[in-house]
Amino acid sequence: MFIRLSYLIFALISYAIYLFSIIVFVFRLLDTTQFLKPISFEFQFGVIGSICINIALVLFFGVPHSVMARAGFKNFCRKIIPLPIERSFYVLITSITLIVLSCLWQPIDIEIWNIQNNFGIYLIHVIFSIGLFLAVLSSFLIDHFELFGLKQAWSFLKKSESHSTEFSTPSLYKLVRHPMMFGILLALWSTTFMKADHLILSIGMTLYIIIGTFYEERDLIKMFGEKYLNYKRAVPMLLPFFALNKGSEQIRSKDKI
Repeated sequence: MFIRLSYLIFALISYAIYLFSIIVFVFRLLDTTQFLKPISFEFQFGVIGSICINIALVLFFGVPHSVMARAGFKNFCRKIIPLPIERSFYVLITSITLIVLSCLWQPIDIEIWNIQNNFGIYLIHVIFSIGLFLAVLSSFLIDHFELFGLKQAWSFLKKSESHSTEFSTPSLYKLVRHPMMFGILLALWSTTFMKADHLILSIGMTLYIIIGTFYEERDLIKMFGEKYLNYKRAVPMLLPFFALNKGSEQIRSKDKI
């Protein structure tokens, strides 16, 4: 009983750290220096040095996040990490790397664009809010608590069996195969004042999302075969600006945060 309870506590702690990491990252996107200043570390390495540090931070977040989501790493991880907290361990590592990225991110005060008219500012804020809303809503459409490891630990505590991954057809997934990633993309690029460091962050995270999603879909095709291929043919990957899906199935992917 103690082990089962400790697994649940670990899952809850991992989830709490994840929530904190998202708050810190959102403040980083908003460039809210008042909140970030106590936990930020700026180095006087000049523009080139700051660019190198920021690129390294994107890789520090993106590489482990993508590698740990692959089937091969999961099989290796299960030899070390108990299955009920495997997902929570993944969430914990992802959250820590995101916090490190947000705290060590180096400002580069080179202006790329600066929207100053009221309508433009309002529109950008609306798009940013929609992006965050889509990212959060998408997680609940595919089972938020399983996605972040809480359900697995709870099922282990209650000695109940966990359900296998299945196809389902929640609303947003009829428009785009990865609505969570689409929402994150909206949030990354929706800023009224784009500086060089924000541009590096947006480009780096966009490339990570594209590459990570490509490899994720390879795993999904191996797992679900023709069903996922049919879904892939019918529904766009990241940009829901095409014809709506007419009755195709979609995957509840557990490999996204």
